[in-house]
Amino acid sequence: MENISLIPIDSCTGCGACLQICPKHCIIMEEQEDGFLFPVVDTDVCVSCGKCLRACPAKKTFAGKIPLESYVAYHNDDQIRQKSSSGGVFYELAKWVLDKNGVVFGVVFDRDWCPKHVSAECMEDVLPMLGSKYVQSDTTNTFNECLSYLKEKRWVLYSGTPCQITGLSKFLGKEYERLIKVDFVCHGVPSPGIWRRYLTEVLSGKIFTIKEISFRDKRFGWEKYSFVISGKPAHKGEPNSILLSDIHYENPYMRGFLYDLYLRESCYRCPSKGLSSQSDITLGDFWGVHKLGMDDMNDLKGLSLVSVCTEKGRHVFNDIAIGFHRNELSWQQAIMSNPNLVASQKKNQRRILKFRRNLSRMTLAEAVERTLKKSYLQKKIISFKYKFGILK
Repeated sequence: MENISLIPIDSCTGCGACLQICPKHCIIMEEQEDGFLFPVVDTDVCVSCGKCLRACPAKKTFAGKIPLESYVAYHNDDQIRQKSSSGGVFYELAKWVLDKNGVVFGVVFDRDWCPKHVSAECMEDVLPMLGSKYVQSDTTNTFNECLSYLKEKRWVLYSGTPCQITGLSKFLGKEYERLIKVDFVCHGVPSPGIWRRYLTEVLSGKIFTIKEISFRDKRFGWEKYSFVISGKPAHKGEPNSILLSDIHYENPYMRGFLYDLYLRESCYRCPSKGLSSQSDITLGDFWGVHKLGMDDMNDLKGLSLVSVCTEKGRHVFNDIAIGFHRNELSWQQAIMSNPNLVASQKKNQRRILKFRRNLSRMTLAEAVERTLKKSYLQKKIISFKYKFGILK
């Protein structure tokens, strides 16, 4: 049958475009063993119209491009930067759209602290969208909602991962004058199932109500960001407190993510790298501040990498530029500052299998530690390579 089941499971990005475009509503997203959502088709209802296939980011992807302009930028308001993952650009883009009576789509936590896409029509509802959520979000029915607002001639900003923006672009099938598509430089998306397991283990044996989770807390600076869970203990009268606070490279969930232990399979050969998602603006972290000799800009409060991909994106970014300090970059400098713009993570199958074996018999924290722990021989080899200049 001519439907999404023809797409290999390891190519599925989980964007949800197939589910949302199906005229017969015969596709559901089911969680598989690895904790990711995949489409399942009711073949008794499917009429083989092929719409789901045409909307799939894994099929006939868009060509990559070189941006019109790239910048390193940061917001003039330090409070906005503090709430944001990097330099605070998304906040100002959202405000620009809302000032035009528009709608902003972004990611928030649901009541179970799992990320999902929602819409916002005021800045109060945009604030929970600020900050990275290192778990794959569920787009639910937001592509259809986005289309409905566009048909009403309202301005819409839709933000998401590159594959989600590719899915939205193919779902819509054409460009809309009042739609601003914003994606971000993506390392890869971790498993929602793994995330839920980690939260369960963290809360085990504790009576604690979570009030906030931050993957990118900046209390020790932007480069040394922390993973923080804060909330309210069970005892009456006690103030809100911090349950967990780890520097990112010491937190087990973040270590597993950054070492690619539980990314979606399609992330290892992402079809939407190289600005091929059809976004108007791509945002990310400007990690190249030291490499490119721009230390004078680094006050440890966060710097954004901004790639302007379309004329519409250029118009909007220039319109909000008064709120930023920005320096223009070449495309080569942009790639040097964040290689994930164009490159997928390399899959270490041996390490992933080792992690899965460990996870089957221990906690996630223990499994990550055991998987990434280097043997004495490995440490000696690394020391040797540093000593003789093989590693720098």
